[in-house]
Amino acid sequence: MARSAKAAAAAGERRPSLVDDAYAAMKEAIRESTFAPGYQASEQEIALRLGMSRTPVHEASIRLQEEGLVRIVPKRGIVICALVPDDIREIYEVIIALEASAAELLAQRSAEERAAVAAELSEATDRMEAAHAAGILKDWGKADEAFHRILVERCGNRRIQRIIQTVNDQSHRARMLTLKLRRQLPASVAEHRALVAAIGAGEAAAAHAAARAHRSHARDELVPLLQEFGLKHF
Repeated sequence: MARSAKAAAAAGERRPSLVDDAYAAMKEAIRESTFAPGYQASEQEIALRLGMSRTPVHEASIRLQEEGLVRIVPKRGIVICALVPDDIREIYEVIIALEASAAELLAQRSAEERAAVAAELSEATDRMEAAHAAGILKDWGKADEAFHRILVERCGNRRIQRIIQTVNDQSHRARMLTLKLRRQLPASVAEHRALVAAIGAGEAAAAHAAARAHRSHARDELVPLLQEFGLKHF
């Protein structure tokens, strides 16, 4: 009886880990287009591709469906959701509003906390600038993503964090797809520095405005690019 209870407890400990592993692997495959938009497969096929068993893939796909990354079709398997330019416009409307609020919250924290966050944000911006100078756009994208993740994670509002993470996962493919086409990358670095300065100085209204303007500029560049190059879904 005791051994059975221990075995059950051990299985219970392993189960979330397997599901988390499947969730992380599937999300990464979707974000990086290893599982391309519109790709459809059974849970078993996906499990085989990931080197996992079907059960954690099933549970992970339920979580990913809630986040808008996949659609579970009864008897037909899992479909990777595609986006259209109007989806990106809607996603950016959410990002603009919430990141502006996050920046305002950060600017209202203590001087010591603001200085620490400003240092983290500046370091990410420095990496962006160095990657752009070296022409390594993938590294630029990673540093840019880190900047915005820090901005949201340090604001102290967990609901903003959860919502932003979901919409960022949805928009990641479009951002990476258009990196080589975007002309405003140096301007993005300058806008980051202005935002960091406002947060460091504790200027809440200026931080809100800087974050809002920065993400609005990104939207106004990204959506027309997608339309210009005829990307109806991605």
